[in-house]
Amino acid sequence: MAESPLIKLENIWKIYQLGEVELVVLKGISLEITPGSFVVILGSSGSGKSTLLHIIGLLDVPTKGKVFLEGQDTSRLSEDELAQIRGRKIGFIFQQFNLLPNLNALENVAIPMILQGIDEKERRERAEYLLSSVGLKERVFHRPSELSGGEQQRIAIARSLSNDPEVIVADEPTGNLDSTTGKQIMEILINLHEKEKKTIIVVTHDPNIADYSKQIINIKDGQLVPSHLVSEKVLWERKK
Repeated sequence: MAESPLIKLENIWKIYQLGEVELVVLKGISLEITPGSFVVILGSSGSGKSTLLHIIGLLDVPTKGKVFLEGQDTSRLSEDELAQIRGRKIGFIFQQFNLLPNLNALENVAIPMILQGIDEKERRERAEYLLSSVGLKERVFHRPSELSGGEQQRIAIARSLSNDPEVIVADEPTGNLDSTTGKQIMEILINLHEKEKKTIIVVTHDPNIADYSKQIINIKDGQLVPSHLVSEKVLWERKK
């Protein structure tokens, strides 16, 4: 029996009205993402990949079409209900890190837990654990300006895990990093996928990042190019 999709998109369109001009960013996209998968959405600048990720992550709503999360039609939910689902079930990692500059690493990681009403002692213990798990045990009281880009992205990864979400969505997570640091960040995501069984969805323009995944979804001009699965052997050869 086929596994039910964790996320399902049905005929998704995203259209922006710019004065009298319509800008069609996504054009009838349908896809399914199964629990525990590692998916890379690959496309060039302007292909619609970030818009697609925002819709998958419930940060944005489609102009037409439906998004299902665990079988639930999210188009029927209010913004408050969507925010609650995002807070509990989806963790976000962005290219720009999106850390609050006046807060230290520990405080940045704890923010999503505050929004979920978790008490201070538990917040602190979990934030310390998560920062340690991404190699920042000695950096918990450093502010973003005192840290390298790679360290800031590690904080962002720890923050994305603060409420133990089922899904991690990452928008160009290595875009502002050098190749060595980018590889380290991808290895952390792979580890989350393999050991923690997290569903990981990564958007990138970089074909080298796609090499980390067996499931690659290509997007071009707002439409999906037929996706393909990479064999375990080919994936292993690419990563060597």
